[in-house]
Amino acid sequence: MNLYRDATWVYEDLLNASKTTKRTSGSLQSIVLNSCKRYKLKSNPKHIFALVNSVYSYSELLNYMYTRSKIDKDIPLRKKKVDGIDNVDTKNKKVKIYSEITLKLLIHDLFLSKSKRIQMGKHPIKDFVIKHKTRLNSELVRFKIKHKISKNEDAKNINNNIDAFSDITPVRWFRLNLVKIDDIENCVSELRKKYINRVSHWEEIKDNTDIYYDEFIPNLFGVLPSSKLTSHELYKRGKIIIQDRASCFPAHILNPKHNDIIIDSCSAPGNKTTHIASYIFGDTHRPAVNEKNSDPSYQIFAFEKDAERGKTLAKMLRIAGCEKLVKINIGDFTKLATPQDYTQVTGFIVDPTCSGSGIFGRKIVDKLNKDKRDKEGEEGEEEQEQEQEQESIDSKDEIERKNRLIKLSSFQFEIVKYALSFPNAKKLVYSTCSIHPEENERVVIDLLLDKQVKKQGWKLRPRSEVIPDWPRRGLLQEFEQVFPKDEEATALAESCIRALPKKDGGIGFFAVCFERN
Repeated sequence: MNLYRDATWVYEDLLNASKTTKRTSGSLQSIVLNSCKRYKLKSNPKHIFALVNSVYSYSELLNYMYTRSKIDKDIPLRKKKVDGIDNVDTKNKKVKIYSEITLKLLIHDLFLSKSKRIQMGKHPIKDFVIKHKTRLNSELVRFKIKHKISKNEDAKNINNNIDAFSDITPVRWFRLNLVKIDDIENCVSELRKKYINRVSHWEEIKDNTDIYYDEFIPNLFGVLPSSKLTSHELYKRGKIIIQDRASCFPAHILNPKHNDIIIDSCSAPGNKTTHIASYIFGDTHRPAVNEKNSDPSYQIFAFEKDAERGKTLAKMLRIAGCEKLVKINIGDFTKLATPQDYTQVTGFIVDPTCSGSGIFGRKIVDKLNKDKRDKEGEEGEEEQEQEQEQESIDSKDEIERKNRLIKLSSFQFEIVKYALSFPNAKKLVYSTCSIHPEENERVVIDLLLDKQVKKQGWKLRPRSEVIPDWPRRGLLQEFEQVFPKDEEATALAESCIRALPKKDGGIGFFAVCFERN
């Protein structure tokens, strides 16, 4: 019952967000995580996300089944309490004991989940839904006939204008955690016991026994998203870490050596930080850290501005066996870390706050924002007035989007420029999970044109040293507008890496490496 109770609260937050006049930001994942923190929920956020996401995609069907079956008419009532005291006016002061949202969650699992069962033990609300199973099933059949569909899956996102399958990752990527692994081949042999069929490209992954060995990132693998990877013993022991392929680009491009000292300036949740550790402390190279030493000689410094996200970072480092290898600093990197205090730092990963336009789970949020605009557009009775109002809303929304990107790109420029001022830094990887040039190529161009950055000798590392075989590079037209020489613009664009959501096997991403001799 706990999962359905917790999912009810999260779903209510999602619906309440759609009713506010303020634009909803972030992704569905972030809404779920924020709700879980707000209510201190015990259920696994991943399970809540999966349920809420699926229920929303089936919302039209569930609304139809719930309304047409008139199941709500049979919900038992209880006396409403006022200030903790039972109200004796039973005629007007009774409320239904089951929430509509909770009932829809149970109906979803009974009819639309893979198991076709309600995930709970004996409980009155479960008995109530099962009691109405025949009536609900009749309405399910009527809905499919009405919309001329044969499979339940075809009912997803009808009238929602969302393609559910385009908003989930096509591959579950994971990498070996070399901090905890001494024998890579032995670890791969363990994986082969479960994933027996090696495919030559991620698009060929069709079965839960299929596995793809990535050609771009060492020790990175891809399996079906539905694969029970988290139940694998290697995952439980922290020897494999789930991380999107594109998110692995920064550490691989930076390629820190055993003697490097690195700052991860915006580090939570910690995947990139632990990936850096795999490069520095992998292949049995372990630092001589005395557990009793209160001031060990760190080679990785992780900065995180938000205290709550800092807790997530600490947990991730602990699971990955990096808690004694990484120094966590909670606070603003540009204020806590001064160049004179970190003269030994040789490299940076800067992956600052961005629009998140390349990540999955945003289409529901975009749909909520569209619904808000449509609702505002309903004001006015004449069709022409409605069209003009809608154009005004769309224009206002586009202006708001551009203003937000301007603010984000300004922040991104400043934090990268600050990191480039550290005296002995030789390399810096800047990355975002955005697909917008405002946050990517244009930030890079502004940095290359900056007098201080030029004086410090920073340039872009060429394509030949930045995953050269990766085909999708920076947007040439962005550089052509500023650098008149074709060969210069081309070289700069080729130095950048881009990944598109879904099409490239995972999230949308951008990465570039600054270096100096």
